[in-house]
Amino acid sequence: MANLTLVQAINLALIQEMERDDRIILLGEDIGRNGGVFRVTEGLYKRFGAERVVDTPLAESGIVGTSIGLAMAGLRPVPEIQFEGFLAPAFDQICTHAARMRSRTRGALTVPLTLRVPVGGGIHAPELHSDSPEAFFAHQPGIKVVMPASPYDAKGLLISAIRDPDPVIFFEPKRLYRAFREEVPEDEYTIPLGKARVVTEGDELTIISWGAPVVQCMNAIESSGKSIELIDLRTIDPLDTQTIVNSARKTGRVVIVHEAPKNCGLGAEIASRIMEHCFLYLEAPIQRVTGFDTTMPYYKMELEYLPEAERIGKAIEEVAAY
Repeated sequence: MANLTLVQAINLALIQEMERDDRIILLGEDIGRNGGVFRVTEGLYKRFGAERVVDTPLAESGIVGTSIGLAMAGLRPVPEIQFEGFLAPAFDQICTHAARMRSRTRGALTVPLTLRVPVGGGIHAPELHSDSPEAFFAHQPGIKVVMPASPYDAKGLLISAIRDPDPVIFFEPKRLYRAFREEVPEDEYTIPLGKARVVTEGDELTIISWGAPVVQCMNAIESSGKSIELIDLRTIDPLDTQTIVNSARKTGRVVIVHEAPKNCGLGAEIASRIMEHCFLYLEAPIQRVTGFDTTMPYYKMELEYLPEAERIGKAIEEVAAY
């Protein structure tokens, strides 16, 4: 076991998969000689060379479009978008082409690419560097959407994503890149896509979250003194509905936490599924703790926007007391 940060766990996963499969090629802005903005790909350029760790122009549509072509030709590209706000120029390539190619060609062509994207706030970055756009892509059939909340999960989920026969968007919560360390096996292992993790078990209330807010949920649970079950989705699409339903039926009270704005966020879909499957089990209305329906504010107000432990704690008290 190695005691790794999330950055180190992702770096190790990339090294092991590139050594195992010479079809894997990395593409992105500054990922080669500089090792990436967050140093996630540090050392890979020297280890695997310029033909497999490719520094690209600043052109997100070109990065993803090239990766789609490489994937259709039999390679396993792992492109990086430097910050989640720069996904917009590549949106057409992702949703019109990568997501639809299997359907369009009736399975004759597939697009086995894994698009790595740093995501979320909490690091005091400028505009277009702190958003949470996972709901955009969860809405698009043909794409899997993954967001780990720990180093152990990051390595296992990334390996599964790279080996998947279809396109996967792998969101990496940048706030957690170096937030803590965790024991991570040095040998390869996989975590199945589409399977949530029960972080803590409890019987009074269920919290459902993913990405960086999972840590804030853990802090809120510790302060609450209540028996709370925390579910980390890990995979946003496909959604592990069964784990959510099982927990909601057990506790009868649910809080959903995510960084993205509340309006049309993934929390609404989760709440709807709980209502469909658990209505007669619920003891209180489902509550959402989310970002606000505004653009991410600048530095001084950023933590006010994010669902921090204090706000989550208030929701716990309200739902528990209903």
